[in-house]
Amino acid sequence: MATPMRRTLLALHRATCENLKNAEASLDVRHPLPFVIPVRTKKRYFIPPVAGIKQKTQGDQEAKARAAGIVFRQQYIERPVNIACSAGIFDPYIPPEGDARLSTLSKEGLKQRTEQVRQSAASQLAIRKIKEHDPHFTTKEFPEQAQEIFIEAHNALTQFNKEKLHSLVTERCYPEMTRGNRYKTIRWRFIESLEPPKVVHARCPDMVSKGNLYGQVTLRMHSRQTLAVYDRFGRLMLGNEEVQKDVLEYLVLERHLVNPYGRWRLHGKIMPAWAPAKDPVIKTVVIPGPELKPGEEFEALNYEVPKPKAVQWNK
Repeated sequence: MATPMRRTLLALHRATCENLKNAEASLDVRHPLPFVIPVRTKKRYFIPPVAGIKQKTQGDQEAKARAAGIVFRQQYIERPVNIACSAGIFDPYIPPEGDARLSTLSKEGLKQRTEQVRQSAASQLAIRKIKEHDPHFTTKEFPEQAQEIFIEAHNALTQFNKEKLHSLVTERCYPEMTRGNRYKTIRWRFIESLEPPKVVHARCPDMVSKGNLYGQVTLRMHSRQTLAVYDRFGRLMLGNEEVQKDVLEYLVLERHLVNPYGRWRLHGKIMPAWAPAKDPVIKTVVIPGPELKPGEEFEALNYEVPKPKAVQWNK
């Protein structure tokens, strides 16, 4: 019984396979052959640019974006403006050469005297405007107040007291005083005042609008100070703590007159063209030396510093 059933199933299987082959032959069905995909393994150091990308302008890109339904946000070129202080010194005071010690009988002395008269006339008008907004301002008491602000600001700078320094100097003067002092140690001391400070110049400019007034007063201060600046390794870069020097300075103090809570703050310093050059800064540099093995000591007497090799610069 099992043998006839097996023969019947084999016959059906053969008939089915033949029918399938005949159907494929009639439909012209072709089986896919194996194909090879080339793969580039070497890195390409030059990628050719897209054709015609230079001719595409920003307008064309925006037009394509609009056609695709993408809306670009308009970019505004904005610059932050701080109205707590002005951006600079208006009509800066020009210190006379030799600190006004020339004789009025000479031609240069007469020019100095004429310039002083012209500047003093404008200063009187500015002082009158300042007194309208600051009734406690007087040219006799203000120099002492300004000198105290100057001393407190420099003491705060040596102690790195940022909060106090911001209250004593303007936003324009702050970066000028703190730039490059992050890893340095400053030792500054005010010894005495050689001459009483005095007001030599005053201006009352406006900014942004006509009623937004700022008061700027230039102070002449002749004092004796000591200064020493050390680098991050503790080596002396500038000055000396024991050497006292006579310093003649022209300081500019400013106040936002419209602001009822405004105060006088240090705004800048005027350096005359005839002032002597500053002392050079002594910098610490690394001298290349030999590579020492563990247990060896460096003998500086027997070692010669190698000279830099000549470099041929190609034009």
